[in-house]
Amino acid sequence: MRAWLAIAALLALIRLPFLFTPIQGDDPYYLFGAQHALIDPLHPSHARYVFQGKEVDMRGHPHPPGNAWFLAAALALRGDVEEPAFHAFYLLWSLIAAAAAYSLARRFSSVPLWPTLLFLATPAFVINGNSLESDVPFVACWLAAFALFLRAVDTGRRAWLAASVLALAAAAMLAYQSVAAIPILAFYLWQRRRCWFDAWAVLLTPAAVIGLYQLFERLSSGALPAQVLTGYFTQYGLQSALNKLRNAAMLSIHMGWILFPALPVLAWRKGESSHSPRDDRRFLLLWIALFFSFALVIFFAGSMRYLLPLVLPVAILVAERLRARPTWLAAGLAAQLALSLALCFANYQHWAGYRDFLAQLSPQLKDRRVWVNGELGLRYYAESEGALPVEMSQAVRPGDLILSSQLAFPVPFTTGGGVLAPLAEQRITPTLPLQLIGIEAHSGYSAASMGFLPFGVTRAPVDIVRAHLVLERKPVRMFLPMNAPDAEQHIVSGVYSLESNAWRWTAGRAVVLLKSPAQPTSLMADLRVYDQSPATRITLQLDGETVAESPATHGPLTLRTPPLSPKGPQATVTLTIDRTFQAGGDQRELGLILTSIGFAQP
Repeated sequence: MRAWLAIAALLALIRLPFLFTPIQGDDPYYLFGAQHALIDPLHPSHARYVFQGKEVDMRGHPHPPGNAWFLAAALALRGDVEEPAFHAFYLLWSLIAAAAAYSLARRFSSVPLWPTLLFLATPAFVINGNSLESDVPFVACWLAAFALFLRAVDTGRRAWLAASVLALAAAAMLAYQSVAAIPILAFYLWQRRRCWFDAWAVLLTPAAVIGLYQLFERLSSGALPAQVLTGYFTQYGLQSALNKLRNAAMLSIHMGWILFPALPVLAWRKGESSHSPRDDRRFLLLWIALFFSFALVIFFAGSMRYLLPLVLPVAILVAERLRARPTWLAAGLAAQLALSLALCFANYQHWAGYRDFLAQLSPQLKDRRVWVNGELGLRYYAESEGALPVEMSQAVRPGDLILSSQLAFPVPFTTGGGVLAPLAEQRITPTLPLQLIGIEAHSGYSAASMGFLPFGVTRAPVDIVRAHLVLERKPVRMFLPMNAPDAEQHIVSGVYSLESNAWRWTAGRAVVLLKSPAQPTSLMADLRVYDQSPATRITLQLDGETVAESPATHGPLTLRTPPLSPKGPQATVTLTIDRTFQAGGDQRELGLILTSIGFAQP
């Protein structure tokens, strides 16, 4: 009873103070799936939404729809997203994870409370358990499946085996990495009851459930989620060699921080030999080695939360070696818990900054079109106020309000000939100099692409969020070089940012707004068709009418018309290429390279 009270007290400490944690990280995408599940319960993954400027299909999300279904149930009960209520619902997963962890610790350790508390105090469990992402639900089902399956093998009772099927199936619908349980549990079964054929069949549950989900989607929607996911891997370059190396490096660094670093060192140098049977130690070591190897192969971002399924066996091995030194274990646990809570508090303040920014701006958002140029929590709270996500090369218009983040993956957009006027700015800086992600944090806690520190230690802002109003401004140039200082004020849409201080990529259709000449003047465009381009034709239009066409021959090209007179004081010039392409790792739709465009004397 004392052990359970200690576990309950720790869970209360890491969860109850954070019930008001704002929507964060990937929470909005799971909520998109949950909202769609209320419309089409069998297909939550059929949700479509804009991600980093491009519309994506949630069938390509790197997780099956189990978490979306759970969120859909919460939505159905509450009718809307309410942070305290949703985090209270998610306490269920923390309770399941704690119970399963203690059950496994009792099986493998003579001091089961210590590894359980160490597992609950690991940074990833404390921090990510206060989000609405699938990591803690998955590890809860994963540990429950292990506890039930091992109990079945140890006792030979089919009731435990049947229960393990349910836990394995739930884990499979929460994360594809559930298949890593198959070889780990197979080793345990081979050691102890290798002739139990029913148990061998049960081990196939994760693969069978994932396969049936893929088949169901293929038959009902015509596409395999795995195929859609692979397409996004290629499109975004997620499985590139560089990302895999970063992933391996960051996961290796995180291994040193899943427990307070001093504990494994003390266990190795000062600890006593374990009293556990050799087969038990082999199983725990195999569990760690196999899952870590699996993580190196399939993951790409190197996030600490990926390692949650192997924290418990590490904690069991460390606690068992330090079982005679409870003071060391208590000190290590206290240090680990203090770090985890400090990081969680800083994380809370980061996401609360977006919520507070939108609350302050709420009166300014009425009766005007609002765009949000960013992801994560900023996007959720902006869309809750009616904002629309900015798409790649989105053209906004005078009178629009643009909300942007320096951190949260903004994409290029054009002001439709207007000019951006600053309306509000907020620098989000946590009280403690700790950051999990930030402009200058260099922390790879969530993604190795952000840096290689387990967490950042800095007083710099974690993010700077701004609100700009688009004001109308008439064009002043008749001829527009792409490196002109006021080029952005003349670009309406389809032209990307300046490169090499000389040229810009266009999309398939580029539109600029120019001042009309006083007398008939030739319209010209200096451009280059890239060697990889599949295009065959380029068209130049003035005020909607075609004035020049040319084959899309590779290399430099100049389009020039006879002298023309626009219809009014402003001229809309459109440059179109019939086929676009994408370069590796670049999400933009690329048309041609534009150096200058406008009216020039022959």
